Amino acid sequence: MSGPILVFDSGIGGLSILDEIRQVLPNKDYCYLFDNARLPYGELEEEILIDGCRALITTMVKRLEASLVVIACNTASTLVLPELRGALNIPVVGVVPAIKPAAAVSKKRHIGVLATPGTIRRPYTHELIEKFGGNCKVELYGSSELVLLSERKAAGYQISRAEMDHILKPVKLSGIDTLVLGCTHFPMLKAEIKDYLGKDVLLLDSAKAVAARVTSLCQSADEVRVRDSMVVTVIEQSKKEMTALYTAKEIEGGLKNTLAKIGFSKIERVQPD
Repeated sequence: MSGPILVFDSGIGGLSILDEIRQVLPNKDYCYLFDNARLPYGELEEEILIDGCRALITTMVKRLEASLVVIACNTASTLVLPELRGALNIPVVGVVPAIKPAAAVSKKRHIGVLATPGTIRRPYTHELIEKFGGNCKVELYGSSELVLLSERKAAGYQISRAEMDHILKPVKLSGIDTLVLGCTHFPMLKAEIKDYLGKDVLLLDSAKAVAARVTSLCQSADEVRVRDSMVVTVIEQSKKEMTALYTAKEIEGGLKNTLAKIGFSKIERVQPD
């Protein structure tokens, strides 16, 4: 795979997925595309979300000559994957809430799923619970506020315990021992969530599973490329690039600084054709 890997989210939450992928595939070029003009996705109507994502992602795949797309957004993954896979001829990887591993490790057989309101109400999420969480009591918690708090944190603002209490008090009182972070934004607040809920609640997300799937697809593609070119080994020595693209009219200076510290050499606004 010679083109960049395109990682997509509504905001900065997908950086938690990108970080895991980069750890196992450090020699790839990456483009991080975030549709922050329409944030938060959890409150959009389904048709608007599907049409907007399809138009933006297909346009950018063509423009960037991307080799693989990661939909690093649980809300979008529950809706747009079939549309994108039908429109693109490259692999498209989505994010699935970590309900299966949560049910497997919960000692109390009592787990929670914390996600956006959109993800919580999707039939897909309830099908996952029925399939993998049937032997557990599963509590569902929807929050768009946490999405916005994670965006604030990335821009350099401090998140207070009072803000956590306002959102997470029902989770703390529920008695669960395992909490699925069903939005890629939420791992950005893992330290604050863990501090509030305490050491007895295990937090799980899907980042490692997504990274493993991307690695498998890239390795398979590279093996084919090597075999077809009759070369025993392919070593790419070119400098790897990190590009961040956003759709809002502007972003805060603090967020630009955060992206630069992560390693993005180019940060700019884009619009679909």
